[in-house]
Amino acid sequence: MNDQHDHGALGDAEYTEFMELAAEEGFDAEEVEGAIEEAGHGPLPVLAVVGRPNVGKSTLVNRIIGRREAVVEDKPGVTRDRVTYEAEWAGRRFKVVDTGGWEQDVLGIDASVAAQAEFAIEAADACLFVVDATVGATDTDEAVVKLLRRAGKPVVLAANKVDGQSGEADAATLWSLGLGEPFPVSSLHGRGTGDLLDEVLRKLPEAPEQRFGNAVGGPRRIALIGRPNVGKSSLLNKVANEDRVVVNELAGTTRDPVDELIELGGVTWKFVDTAGIRKKVHLQSGADYYASLRTAAAIEKAEVAVILIDTTDKISVQDQRIITMAVESGRAIVIAYNKWDELDEERRYYLEREIETEMQQVVWAPRVNVSAKTGRHMDKLVPAIETALAGWETRVPTGRLNAFLGEIVAAHPHPIRGGKQPRILFGTQAGTKPPRFVLFASGFLEAGYRRFIERRLREEFGFEGTPIHISVRVREKRGRKK
Repeated sequence: MNDQHDHGALGDAEYTEFMELAAEEGFDAEEVEGAIEEAGHGPLPVLAVVGRPNVGKSTLVNRIIGRREAVVEDKPGVTRDRVTYEAEWAGRRFKVVDTGGWEQDVLGIDASVAAQAEFAIEAADACLFVVDATVGATDTDEAVVKLLRRAGKPVVLAANKVDGQSGEADAATLWSLGLGEPFPVSSLHGRGTGDLLDEVLRKLPEAPEQRFGNAVGGPRRIALIGRPNVGKSSLLNKVANEDRVVVNELAGTTRDPVDELIELGGVTWKFVDTAGIRKKVHLQSGADYYASLRTAAAIEKAEVAVILIDTTDKISVQDQRIITMAVESGRAIVIAYNKWDELDEERRYYLEREIETEMQQVVWAPRVNVSAKTGRHMDKLVPAIETALAGWETRVPTGRLNAFLGEIVAAHPHPIRGGKQPRILFGTQAGTKPPRFVLFASGFLEAGYRRFIERRLREEFGFEGTPIHISVRVREKRGRKK
């Protein structure tokens, strides 16, 4: 019997008991099943938006996500803080990776296009290829087409800048690219984007391919992430006991992600080195952007993110962004404080204060103080990774969870708001990797109370080294006419 699969993380007996509880509290069975299914989905499908500079990719991304977040500027090479956004269309959620803002002709068309698009395409489930219909297909566009064919991912072709009926003929000429029907759109005015997104949903899987290397006997995947020059390559070389990756004082010397099978603690792991791209003076902003894109792609492929922090430097905004990226992706997390051997007493004092104030969002992550150069405490890395993976995969039985929730509600009820006191009625864990909970309540639960519930869940059940996702479903008022 494979019925268990239909109920997310719930077994048959547990599912029946849970649905009876839901009915007693006045929840509709369909509503409850929908909430469990939605909360139980693992990583969202990923759509990479690709194309040459200035075809309107970022404007289209803003249109897709429904808000102005991606940086839009006429100059290629604009740096962004973020490259991944969450979008929803027709009730389905997915991630959008914006690959806009590249320098053109840095290393010749073919090489630059490859460097610009490959990271994003590799991590995507489908690609949205944007072409400027007013210009037509260029040599650069043809180079992107070759790349997309090689990747073998489903592709939707957007013929952008079609602002009216007259531009439809321009869009039709893009059939010549051999990617099927071009969808005429105006990212600026929103024309045609509905039909385009309908096609995107047809190409995206309901749930993404399982990218995690956790098939029977498959090595677990670890992404080494961190800002340039924190020692990612040095760490990889140290754990591999040989120089497999170029290490250079110049920040960002690693170009291609290096996947290494390495045996540590009697177990084989797959390490992904995600160091930034080589920086040239005139490419400073572009290089940072490449590094973000590469980090996002590596995290998508990994199960555990080992985040390296350079202890000799102040914890920076860039460190915070990388941490946020890893947390939002829902991966298991270990924080490795590197160059620990180089600290004097004064710096150590200030570093501990910085960790207290700046690292609050990952206070639950295992911490190791290491030196990639000398090998100090490298033996502590594997236990920390195993702890994080264990937390990431932990599942709490529904009966035990509800007993715990009952105790919480009794001892720490939600504050009264507007004369009403919302209560958590019951809940279930809808999935793992990371742990995802859905709570059913009589009213809206404030963010502060949700954080309190998360904190107590960690205290009670562990969940060390993993983000926790909590979604809340409020019981709808019955019998009211609209």
